[in-house]
Amino acid sequence: MTPHHLVILPILLPLLCGAVLVPFTQGRHELKFALSYASVLGLLVTACALMVNADGGAWPEGIGVYLAANWAAPFGIALVADRLAALMLLLTAVLALASLHFAMKRWSRIGVHFHSLFQFLLMGINGAFLTHDLFNLFVFFEVMLAASYGLVLHGYNAERLRASMQYIAVNLAAALLFLIGTALIYAATGTLNMADLAVRISAIAPENIGLLKVGVAVLALAFLVKSAMWPLGFWLPTTYAAASPPVAAMLVLMTKVGAYVILRLWLLLFGDEAGAAAGFGYDALVWGGMATIVFGAAGMLSTDSAGRMAGYSAVVSSGTLLAVIGYGQPSLVTAGLYYLIGSTLAVAAFLLLIELIDRIRTPGAAMLALTMEAWAVEDTPDEPRGKGVPAAMAFLSLAFTACALMIAGLPPLSGFIAKFSMFHALLNPEPGAGAIDATGWTLMALVVASGLIAIISMMRFGVRTFWAAEMVTPPRLHLSEVAPVTALLLLSLAMTVQARPLFDYLGRASADLHDPGRYARQVLPGPVVPKPAEAP
Repeated sequence: MTPHHLVILPILLPLLCGAVLVPFTQGRHELKFALSYASVLGLLVTACALMVNADGGAWPEGIGVYLAANWAAPFGIALVADRLAALMLLLTAVLALASLHFAMKRWSRIGVHFHSLFQFLLMGINGAFLTHDLFNLFVFFEVMLAASYGLVLHGYNAERLRASMQYIAVNLAAALLFLIGTALIYAATGTLNMADLAVRISAIAPENIGLLKVGVAVLALAFLVKSAMWPLGFWLPTTYAAASPPVAAMLVLMTKVGAYVILRLWLLLFGDEAGAAAGFGYDALVWGGMATIVFGAAGMLSTDSAGRMAGYSAVVSSGTLLAVIGYGQPSLVTAGLYYLIGSTLAVAAFLLLIELIDRIRTPGAAMLALTMEAWAVEDTPDEPRGKGVPAAMAFLSLAFTACALMIAGLPPLSGFIAKFSMFHALLNPEPGAGAIDATGWTLMALVVASGLIAIISMMRFGVRTFWAAEMVTPPRLHLSEVAPVTALLLLSLAMTVQARPLFDYLGRASADLHDPGRYARQVLPGPVVPKPAEAP
């Protein structure tokens, strides 16, 4: 297999695995799990290989192009793997492996088609990261959403049913906006290939500029719904709290898909070379992102539910990313990409951890903790009796502390490095950009305030759970549940230790995004595969 053929493997592998798993009944659970697990491991290896090819000089300018059905762009379907796409594929494979491993003993056994839906979800996510065509992006979005509808309902109960109905209705409306926006962009430009759009947008006729902007605005609404920008993200905390833990962990990544598409499209289409369309929508992204941070932080402070708290923390991270994209500074985008990875790992680990924490609390214990706090009941400690902390309780408390530090952005884990790097980029703008303005100061203040609110909310929950509650029973934890949470936290620690090499890689990825001509040079003149020589 040539390096270029690796580009389609992250789509084909889960598609074929999901199709193979459909006929199997629930009685073949071990076989279904083994096939699904093998597929995810294959995706992990493929993502690593794509990163090596993109960053190791195997492809010109670090961009691998696969022309589906051997049709030249822009007429055919082009799949593009660059440094950022390969990194997102790796992040997808890591989260999928953690979620699937967590589901081994319980969640994957509920329902016949969990594994098939999980594989189709991965196909849609991977396709969204790789496609370089707006209509095919719509197709992969719909595959991703259709699979997520079934997964959100997985492990049926009344709360999950209500949340899934809201989730489905919102995303169906977003899909309609996506299709309308795509049609308007095609009417204005005559193409849907992203590289071709980047070339044509600077020479678009003046009478079509308005139609193009309307189409892009409508299209952006669909992505911003998925990115949970305020006020479009009202659905997210309820859905996260209701979904089963492995599904909720994958929903964190799905929220980042919307931010990823916004990042790629805006830097590709509305840079300085875009002519009359240059800079379109950047201010809306900055201020919309900051409003989203305020909404998410207020939500974290107002809720007592750990699931909703995790949902609101995902809203804060999404708002931060959107504001970073709108600010448009390359060094800030580099720090934002680091923040994207770290926040995704942190929120996913917390969502998996929530179910394990819930096992130590009875409804009576939760009510007692809230009552003592509301009525300021003094808690006089007894004399210590030398009772040891069970291993399960020690793991839960330490893992919760690590999640709280990462989500709040406190040292020494990756969340602190991400926020410190964003502040450094804002205070040290690119040459010729001028000093930091009021928008930059406002963004910094909101990031600091949201971190403070996050640590207050998380510590309040931690005190009620591990300290104030009297009726605490050490839970039984399976290794298959502990290992994924531990692995995600260790990856965050590895991001901290290896921050310099990772930032170097992300800096090259950011440079790729800020050079739209690079994609046009590689995608549009990409040669089709020659036919084999005919036998004499």
